[in-house]
Amino acid sequence: MSAQNVKLEVGQMAPDFDLPAAGGGRISLADLAGAPALIWFYPAANTPLCTTQACDLRDNYDMFTDAGYRIVGISPDPIEDIETFVEKQNLPFTMAGDESHEVMAAYGAWGMKNMYGRQVEGTIRSTFAIDAEGRLTFVKYRVGTPKHIAVLREKLVL
Repeated sequence: MSAQNVKLEVGQMAPDFDLPAAGGGRISLADLAGAPALIWFYPAANTPLCTTQACDLRDNYDMFTDAGYRIVGISPDPIEDIETFVEKQNLPFTMAGDESHEVMAAYGAWGMKNMYGRQVEGTIRSTFAIDAEGRLTFVKYRVGTPKHIAVLREKLVL
């Protein structure tokens, strides 16, 4: 199965996952049951655009928690790199690693993308909102970092 063929849509059930989390332990879709959640996939910890995106979410964290959302960030990085990222940027939400790319592929967040004029396989910056039952309520592929918070505020009515 080719990862770029998977494209999720609002109304579908979110794919299950179970990943190692920064700070120890694991995070799974089951852990998010009972409240809405925001899951965002990003290419690499400690890179400029990913840091901007993470810090924007951090700086607007109260807006999400006030609406009952939990936030989970997922990248293909080793968990040690993600832990450094969390500490360096003081990120208050769960950050997990998907080194196998299996979860990213299930969400359609892993596949071919254009990078500096070349086709490469990698993380497709994507964001998903799920409801308390695990159903997708928002799906956005190829997220534009500068507009990420504004789009979420509008689409999730925060």
